[in-house]
Amino acid sequence: MSLQFSLRIILFSTITTCSFSAFSQITKQERDSIYISEIEDQDGLPAKVLHAEPLYIDLIRDLGARKGEREWNVGFGIKDNNNYEEYESLIEYEWAPIDRLGLEVELPFLFFYDRRSTANGENVLPQSRLEGLQLAAQYTFLVSPKHNLSLAGGYLHSFTMNSFRNYDTSRLFTGNLISPFFVAAKRFGTNFHSLIYTGPVWERGFSGFENEFFYQINTSFHYMITGTRNFIGLEINQIAVHGELETTLRPQMRLGITDHLMIGIVTGIPIETNNDRFSTFFRLIYEPKAKP
Repeated sequence: MSLQFSLRIILFSTITTCSFSAFSQITKQERDSIYISEIEDQDGLPAKVLHAEPLYIDLIRDLGARKGEREWNVGFGIKDNNNYEEYESLIEYEWAPIDRLGLEVELPFLFFYDRRSTANGENVLPQSRLEGLQLAAQYTFLVSPKHNLSLAGGYLHSFTMNSFRNYDTSRLFTGNLISPFFVAAKRFGTNFHSLIYTGPVWERGFSGFENEFFYQINTSFHYMITGTRNFIGLEINQIAVHGELETTLRPQMRLGITDHLMIGIVTGIPIETNNDRFSTFFRLIYEPKAKP
């Protein structure tokens, strides 16, 4: 009787262990699919494909945004130059008033610390300023869950502003920055993400201010950690100006702190030898529950 009881215990333990092992294996294999399905396949909501969004040149809401989605961003960065240090900060709010349309309001600031006050007898330190009042819209015109592909077009407009010290003596706004753009994003399998954000940029100043034109090509590649919103990746920011291509590599990572709060960490590595050196940028992302 004791032998039979022991055999039953051994048999039960073996079956339980095998079942648990099989369950764990299935969970590990399917965890990505379950997480993606939670984002994409919500009853009664339009189709959406999960994409990793770059952290430095970010999007105007997610591609395929759904009505009621919203997001707050606070950013802070430090850039090392030969003659001074540059500090950038931003406050940004994004929301989707209707399906697939994202809107954004952003206030980007620039502050400069004087490392060497003069060069060849001239002051080389730029003046600190609120760069401008930035408004943007983005519409996702193609969402293809079958091909894990999203395409969008958008427009960004910034009313550029004068430096803080000139508010009393000069006009507040100095011109307009005009930037239509195109976005294409493709996910390969469940973990690998790619994206391109590209378009021309015109900066047209008011009388007495310089006009500039350049073309931007921003590509990114990310690996999203299984079953999470965390990722590691590389963003490549390129500007074609005056017949030359300026490139900055930005290795980055995003970590989820809570269900609604994430932090992004970015390092900037300029390829060309110029006045810019290494930079660091942090982005705090708060995404409250979508409004119905």
